[in-house]
Amino acid sequence: MSSGTPAPGTPAPPTASTVVLGPAEIARALTRVAHEVLERNKGAADVVLLGIPTRGLPLARRLAERLVAVEPGLAGTDPSCLVGSLDVTMYRDDLAQHPTRSIGSTVEPVGGIDGKVVVLVDDVLYSGRTIRAALDALNDLGRPRAVQLAALVDRGHRELPIRADYVGKNLPTSHTERVRVLLDEVDGRDAVLIEGERAGVVEGGAR
Repeated sequence: MSSGTPAPGTPAPPTASTVVLGPAEIARALTRVAHEVLERNKGAADVVLLGIPTRGLPLARRLAERLVAVEPGLAGTDPSCLVGSLDVTMYRDDLAQHPTRSIGSTVEPVGGIDGKVVVLVDDVLYSGRTIRAALDALNDLGRPRAVQLAALVDRGHRELPIRADYVGKNLPTSHTERVRVLLDEVDGRDAVLIEGERAGVVEGGAR
C-alpha cells in the first residue's frame, strides 16, 4: 500500500498557479493609480517616480506614460524624464542571509528629487522591508518634499508600519502562497499569478 510519499528521485509536482490579473486588468489598475496620483497631488508638476528594480521600474515607466497622457500640465513632456530607478540591495536588512544578491543601479529622474513628490513604485507589497530599505536609500539621494508609495499588488502580512498610498489590487494571501508579477518588459507577458494552496480556487479578473 502506498504511503503517499514519492519515491526517492521523483520530481516534485509542479506548483499550481492561477491568474489573478491579466493584461487588461493590469492596464486598468495602472490607469486608475495614475489618476489617483494626479488627484492627490493636484496635478503632477512636482511628481517624479522611482521604480524599485526589477519590476517596479517598468511599472514606473508605464505610470509616467499615463500621467503625461492625461495631465495637461505635462503635455509634450518625455515620460522618461519623470522616472528613475532606486536600487535597495545594500540597504536591505537580510544581506547576511542572502549575501550574493546582485546589485542594480540607482538613476535619479531628470532634475533630481530635492523638493519633489517622490512616488516609489514596486510590484508587490508584502512585509514592508523592501520599502524600508528604499526609504533609507532615498535618504542618501536627497530630500524630497514628500514620499508616496504605489504597489501593483498588496498581499498583506506587513512586518513594519508601512502602507501603500496607491494599490492596483489588494490580494489577501496566506504565508504559504506566492504572488508572482509578470511584466512584458521582463517576462514577455503581463499577468499576476498566485501559487500555492489556493491556486485553482481563486478566479481570474479584477475584484
